[in-house]
Amino acid sequence: MNHAIRTGLAVSGLGLVSLLALPGMAAAQPRPPAALQETMDIGDEPGRVSTEDATVTDGPYARQMVLFRSNEAPGTVVIHSAERFLYVVQGNGRALRYGIGVGREGFTWSGQVQVSRKAEWPDWRPPPEMLQRQPYLPRFMAGGPGNPMGARALYLGSTVFRIHGTNQPETIGQAISSGCFRLANGDIADLYDRVPVGTKVIIRHKATL
Repeated sequence: MNHAIRTGLAVSGLGLVSLLALPGMAAAQPRPPAALQETMDIGDEPGRVSTEDATVTDGPYARQMVLFRSNEAPGTVVIHSAERFLYVVQGNGRALRYGIGVGREGFTWSGQVQVSRKAEWPDWRPPPEMLQRQPYLPRFMAGGPGNPMGARALYLGSTVFRIHGTNQPETIGQAISSGCFRLANGDIADLYDRVPVGTKVIIRHKATL
């Protein structure tokens, strides 16, 4: 990675794990594969600690104001998966840009949803289907610095997906998730304070001219 990350991390030695669970898909086009219902990401590590202060501090994935052409109203969230960026439209041809981690190959999607719920330090519950195949996973993990869901979560409509933090900020800019969008904890905390429930979220594979 060619960008700097300010963070404090500790590894617990637990195995690979992942992320979330919400009711079935809606409003996202095209419909993602059924495997997404597992809501588990490759490489997540429960117990690995990342503080709320962890942010990307240098390089293209650092939070910054940028020029951004859009007809969307100020406050709208626009995600460009291929570029690994999330934008909050500010108006006057500008947007606040965050670096993100996105879905790996076969787990990308596009569509338009709204932020349906918000949570600070969200809990994590692996779904039954995943527990059947990986019985060593925790049945429940309370929210906190060691939780793979990170410091905050924005729930996207009635889909299984979220915009959330991570206890692995070094994965920002990578395609590693099962369809969710992850930010460093300091960045998701900043975004959380700017984006109310009901905010329009547009997910695109790449920028459009």
